[in-house]
Amino acid sequence: MAVDPSMPVLVVDDYRTMIRIIRNLLRQLGFADVDEANDGASALTKMRSRRYGLVISDWNMEPMTGYDLLQQVRADPGLGETPFIMVTAESKTENVIAAKKAGVNNYIVKPFNAQTLKAKIEAVFAENTEAAP
Repeated sequence: MAVDPSMPVLVVDDYRTMIRIIRNLLRQLGFADVDEANDGASALTKMRSRRYGLVISDWNMEPMTGYDLLQQVRADPGLGETPFIMVTAESKTENVIAAKKAGVNNYIVKPFNAQTLKAKIEAVFAENTEAAP
């Protein structure tokens, strides 16, 4: 499946400035339908009321971390297939491994630019194509 810039994207971060940065990067890449949530719980609520083509979530949030959000999304039959990219300031190997085991589609370490984000998004959708029958 090719990347569809018209798909709705949900950006989850408890830091408003980071949401703004990611939203601007997504706009540069042609994504116009960008929604936001400032914590995992509100992200889950939004995901249950609207189908998103992609979720980009920060790892370090309170009270529900991005990792917790990922686990809940993957455990929910209605949301489990949603492409999910984790964003973090830490490149700890154990975090990357934990996120992969929990079913993350890709992982971005801050800081990053539009090219990095584009490559990660394209990799997620290339990966989904390979998995299709």
